[in-house]
Amino acid sequence: MAENEGIPAVELQNVTKKFGEFTAVDDLSLTIGENTFFAMLGPSGCGKTTTLRMIGGFEDPTSGVIRLHGEDVTGRSS
Repeated sequence: MAENEGIPAVELQNVTKKFGEFTAVDDLSLTIGENTFFAMLGPSGCGKTTTLRMIGGFEDPTSGVIRLHGEDVTGRSS
């Protein structure tokens, strides 16, 4: 049995991102399994790019937790 079996590849738990008074992402929770195809669809300005930037470590969430393969990577932006 693989060590990370059953652990999501990507997990966001109650993630919020604010830029001043503007809320770009509001209380988002989602789980993406290993080897899963996933797409985020929505209108311009709905927070898709901001969410991907937080997952990629280019932005820190204002609140919430981001885990990659079970490891908390919140606040590790470069």
